Amino acid sequence: MDLKTMLYEKADGVAVVTFNRPKVMNAIDADFILDMTAVIEEVKNDAEVKAVILYGGPKVFAAGGDIEYMLTVSPVDVEPFIATTHAALDGLVRLDKPVIAAIAGLAFGGGLEIAMCCDIRIAAEGTMLGLPESNLGLFPAAGGTQRLTQMVGISWAKYMIMTGDPIDANTALNLGLITKVVPLDAILDEAKKIAKKLATKAPITAKLTKQSLNNAMYSDLQSALLFDQKCFAFIFATEDHTEGLKAFMEKRKPVFTGK
Repeated sequence: MDLKTMLYEKADGVAVVTFNRPKVMNAIDADFILDMTAVIEEVKNDAEVKAVILYGGPKVFAAGGDIEYMLTVSPVDVEPFIATTHAALDGLVRLDKPVIAAIAGLAFGGGLEIAMCCDIRIAAEGTMLGLPESNLGLFPAAGGTQRLTQMVGISWAKYMIMTGDPIDANTALNLGLITKVVPLDAILDEAKKIAKKLATKAPITAKLTKQSLNNAMYSDLQSALLFDQKCFAFIFATEDHTEGLKAFMEKRKPVFTGK
């Protein structure tokens, strides 16, 4: 991969994607979205990768849209940009491997919208999260209005989006927007600890579990329940299913092969 705005590394079944535009606080522009799309495709097709971490460094996860880009892009060009952004974030949601957002410093605008597309979000102490687009005469068009409402409820979503005021990590934890608050110097280690744990799960079951959980947000109840029913039956045809049950009976750790 030839990435312009991100760094990519993998070890022990975990891919770490580090946003790398420090001079503009990891602001999101067209190149950023192209890199995100490329990374998702790389991870999707790499059988060695079992889990993914998105990280922006110790000072900022991502500060939202690149203001300089927003000032120069035309109405004709901005719609394809936001459409491409939606496609990239939808690809992140649908990626059949777990994704962890390791958030430090701040996650504003598109940064928070990216984080909300991850499966697990942890934040460093002192981190601020928000959708401040209303302060700029904009609104969070990369899924923020919809996903934030689903995650924290309509009242808090309206407050955060309409006022543009950020919330701190502890408030986000209480709202269920993030799942854990850790010291700043432990944020990446904690994310890797979770990712390595996820990487030990049976790959087929992990994939189907993520799809089923996504259905809880994006599908009607009856369709989601039918999907669960079919997936559960399918899992019984896998070797990992037998290995998991045998390992439990034999009081040992299972060795999953993805078959």
